[in-house]
Amino acid sequence: MSLNKDGSYTGFIKVQLKLVRPVSVPSSKKPPSLQDARRGSGRSTAVRRRTSFYLPKDTIKHLHVLSRTRAREVIEALLRKFLVVDDPRKFALFERAERHGQVYFRKLSDDEQPLRLRLLAGPSEKALSFVLKENDSGEVNWDAFSMPELHNFLRILQREEEEHLRQILQKYSRCRQKIQEALHACPLG
Repeated sequence: MSLNKDGSYTGFIKVQLKLVRPVSVPSSKKPPSLQDARRGSGRSTAVRRRTSFYLPKDTIKHLHVLSRTRAREVIEALLRKFLVVDDPRKFALFERAERHGQVYFRKLSDDEQPLRLRLLAGPSEKALSFVLKENDSGEVNWDAFSMPELHNFLRILQREEEEHLRQILQKYSRCRQKIQEALHACPLG
């Protein structure tokens, strides 16, 4: 952590990525050059072909930010670091706090300043840490998704539905078996 002449601080924040859905990256033979990244050409031009994949579970990324850096800017920086071309509005930054054995999540507004929150909370990660998740505001902006993404969602929902159905059938099958065993164990009378 260091103090700047203008009174702001610079420091690192640690963000855990807890993404359930796949993310999209440009599918190209050549990765963008450093100059492309500086010019921001990766996000401003339309991506013709995309590849979707799941980020490894509980990926952690450290970001060097200013105390005046806003939550929305942190989200955009994380997406740039992983070359994710999805709309940043699909994601939200949450603060995670652990109190009395309970874990609490609070969605940060776009204008909140994560480094400032980190400084006010103190050094304990149990008191405050940051998590990037999908922005589940209740309403889905379906226009923000491409057709391949929408088809992928349908496939994922189908798999989840099949798995849930399988679990329910197993549960009732075990119950039926236990009832039948109990019936056979009891003398008729």
